[in-house]
Amino acid sequence: MQSPTSPPPGAIPPGAIPIPMGPNGQMPSPQQIAAMQQQIAAEAQKHGMTVPQFVEHIKAQRLAQLQQAQRLQQQQQQQGGQGGPQGGPQGGPQGPRPGPPPGAQGQPQPIRPGPPNPVAIALANFLRGQQLKPRTCIINGERKDMFRVKRALRALESPAYAKARAKNPALPEIKDRASLENTFKLLPMSMLALRVSKIDPHEGHDHAPKKGKRIKGLWTVKVEQQQDAGDDMYYVWLYEGSQIMRKVYGALALVLIFTVVLYPLWPLVLRQGVYYLSWGFLMLLGLFFLMAIFRVILFCITYFVVPPGLWLYPNLWEDVSFMDSFRPVWAWHETAKPKKKKKASKAVNAESAAQLAGHTGHPPPATATTTATTTQIQTAPRQRSYVAPRVEELADDE
Repeated sequence: MQSPTSPPPGAIPPGAIPIPMGPNGQMPSPQQIAAMQQQIAAEAQKHGMTVPQFVEHIKAQRLAQLQQAQRLQQQQQQQGGQGGPQGGPQGGPQGPRPGPPPGAQGQPQPIRPGPPNPVAIALANFLRGQQLKPRTCIINGERKDMFRVKRALRALESPAYAKARAKNPALPEIKDRASLENTFKLLPMSMLALRVSKIDPHEGHDHAPKKGKRIKGLWTVKVEQQQDAGDDMYYVWLYEGSQIMRKVYGALALVLIFTVVLYPLWPLVLRQGVYYLSWGFLMLLGLFFLMAIFRVILFCITYFVVPPGLWLYPNLWEDVSFMDSFRPVWAWHETAKPKKKKKASKAVNAESAAQLAGHTGHPPPATATTTATTTQIQTAPRQRSYVAPRVEELADDE
C-alpha cells in the first residue's frame, strides 16, 4: 500500500528531473539518461542554480508560455466573431498565426473596423470634395448620401489625388489595383463609409405591398457584413465632414436668442426701432389680406357683369416668384375649353346634307371614308325621281 503522502504512480516528484519518452513510448537507455542529467546540471550551474531549482524554473516558463498562447487564442476567437475554436492537429492550442508583413501590397487586405485615423479622415475629405454623383438613400430611418465605388476609385486615380498627396504626404500611394482597394478600404475600417445594398422596406411584413407615392431614386438600404470594394457596389457616407461651421451657426443662434431675451436691457433707440419695424410688418401683412379680399370681390362682380370675370394681380396663390406674380397687372379668368365632338358632328352633317339633297332634287354629295388598308366610297340612297344626267367628279383620295 501507498502512504497518503506518497505521490501517485507516474507523477514526477518535486525537484526531480523529467525524463522524456522515446518515439514509441520506450524508456531511454542509462547512457542517455546520464547524458541528459549532465547537460541539465551544466545548464543549472551556468544560471547559478541547483538542479531542482533549475527544473522548477523550466516548468514555470513552460506554464507561462502555455497560458499566453491560450490568451492569444481567445483574443483571435473574439475578433473572428462567430468563428469556431482553432486547434492544432491533435486538438491542442495553437499560437498566433503570423500575419502579412507591414507594407505588403501584393493583395487586398481584410477589413477590421476601428477608430478613425488621420489618414482615413484626410481621404474622406478628399472624396467628399470630388464629383461622385451621390444619391440620397434611407438607412435606419435617416437620409444619407450614397455613392458608387467605381467613381471613388476613379477619383483616387485622377491627377487631383496626386496633387492632394503632394500637399499631404500621409495619403497612401497608389501603384496597382491592390493598393487602390486597400486605400479605399480605409473608409470602412474607420467607419467613415460602409457598403450597403438595396432592400424592400416592407419585406417580412404580413400586409400586401403598399401602393404609396414612391420617390424616384430613393433607396432603402442596409449595411452589408462583407465590406468589399467592387466597382458596382454602393457605399453610404457616415462621415459628414468638418462640423466647424455647424458649431459656428449654433453659437450664432444661441447669441441671437440670448440677445432677444435681453430685450428689456436694450438701449432706448434700439427698442423704438424694433417697435416701428414690428408695426410696419403688421401693416404689410394686413395689406396683403385686404388685397386678397378685394381681388376676390372684384372677380365676383365681373363674373356676372362681364363674364368670364376679371382677376386683378398680384396673384398671391400661384407657385411663381414675387415679381412674376405682378405680370400682367390684370387678366381674364381662364375657362375650360369644350371638347370637340369629332365623330358625332361628322355623322350629323352627313345626314343633314342627304336630307337637304332629297328635298331639293339634287344628288347628295358623295362621302368617302379611308382606312389603313383600302379606300371605300359610300353614297347615300338617292330619291327615285327623274334627274337629268350629269357627271359627278370625286376628289382624289389622299
